[in-house]
Amino acid sequence: MQNPPRMSRRPGCSALVLLLVFTLAAACTPIRRDPPAHPLRAVVISDLNGTYGSGHYDAEVRHAVRHTVETWRPDLVLVAGDMIAGQAPRLADSVVRDMWQAFDSVVAGPLRDAGIPLVVTLGNHDGSAYLAHARDRRLAVEQLRRTRAGLGGRHVVDDTDYPLRYTVSFGEVFVAVWDATNQESATSPELVGWLEGALTSDEARRARHRVVLGHLPLYAVAEGRNRAGEVLADGDALRRKLEAWGATLFVSGHHHAYYPGRRGALELLHAGALGGGPRPLIGSSTPSPKTATVIDFHRDSVAMTTYTIDAVSGTLTPVSTAGLPELLCGITGHVVRRDKADREAACGALPAGRPPAP
Repeated sequence: MQNPPRMSRRPGCSALVLLLVFTLAAACTPIRRDPPAHPLRAVVISDLNGTYGSGHYDAEVRHAVRHTVETWRPDLVLVAGDMIAGQAPRLADSVVRDMWQAFDSVVAGPLRDAGIPLVVTLGNHDGSAYLAHARDRRLAVEQLRRTRAGLGGRHVVDDTDYPLRYTVSFGEVFVAVWDATNQESATSPELVGWLEGALTSDEARRARHRVVLGHLPLYAVAEGRNRAGEVLADGDALRRKLEAWGATLFVSGHHHAYYPGRRGALELLHAGALGGGPRPLIGSSTPSPKTATVIDFHRDSVAMTTYTIDAVSGTLTPVSTAGLPELLCGITGHVVRRDKADREAACGALPAGRPPAP
């Protein structure tokens, strides 16, 4: 049986025409860019400090760092302030420097060794903008600029004023780190103007998620903190501006109470404390648990899972969102739980701080 004849390696005229057609079609077809196979993951922790001048960190802080490296393995970590226990002018410079060294040893160092970028904002205990705490602020800037807290340069967009205010980008997640160490931040033309410029920049517009990280919240959520000085002044007005500038999530600390909320189109993560002094949510007498939150930024949505951490074993227990109040009323306005629709004027007839009866 004869073998079939070999096909000539030299294409005929018709083959050349077909090849040309397919080549032109491929060139004119837009390249399809599929979304990443895995969402970008961030871990949020806050208020790690103990008593004034202490370089000690509670077991929950150490466990959270361990789980970040071994269990959650995020793309970045966000710290919403109060990394050390400063804000006490009586403390010697050496004590403040020792506290920053302890932070680097317990928190920043292990994350840096694991290659996990650490994005931090100053809290009132780290470097308050009030003149009485200028020394603390100077030493905070000195320390963080020296170590960069493990923040890789490839993610930095603008670090001219690092760590007071700066921007970073992780693909479709843009983060504006803002100096919110006191209530006047929200009424400062300079700071608000900087925030507008950051959130409306070309880099921010290319991102699907625009996150603002600052210490003081827009709205009160904790007992004992529902008063002037403990929230951003005129926070509701700033929230409306943030929405107009495309912000999608505002992450804050300071109230030592965990509450995942929203106002309008803006999500609000009030990170619970991992250090000392957890506080009850408004209207409650039970202190909020110590928490760490894992955020998965999907292409068109955000998933949050928050855990309590057992101080002895380090065991993680998810926090049930359904067990939290659907609405909190504070001096600057109300916050609804993030799985609920916002209700305008929901607290209009209530005394500030009181949630409605179930």
